[in-house]
Amino acid sequence: QVQLVESGGGVVQAGGSLRLSCTASGGTISTYIMGWFRQSPGKEREFVARITRDGDSADYAAFVLGRFTISRDNAKSTVYLQMNNLKPEDTAVYYCASARAFQIGPMDSPQKYRNWGQGTQVTVSS
Repeated sequence: QVQLVESGGGVVQAGGSLRLSCTASGGTISTYIMGWFRQSPGKEREFVARITRDGDSADYAAFVLGRFTISRDNAKSTVYLQMNNLKPEDTAVYYCASARAFQIGPMDSPQKYRNWGQGTQVTVSS
């Protein structure tokens, strides 16, 4: 089974930027849809962004539109989340996950992703 490891989290001031990485080992990610989710204390895990297998299309949650960009480098087995203009409400643990393609319905449900990383903490101070 492919192991996913996130990195790049940290503490940043509001308005700042971070770039998260998710690197896979033990296999390739090229056959999977890849997604980013986040979870804050007391809240359910929520969808942030997802990208198709070849990277030609992406979807975003409304609250990150225009601020976050998901990308992938299949040769490096790595998915990225570039986060700009960060806000305190973006504070959360960010997770990457993989999902099989050709599933019915939108890919914003955590239940459609079967392989998860351990998460990386992002803290945005005001």
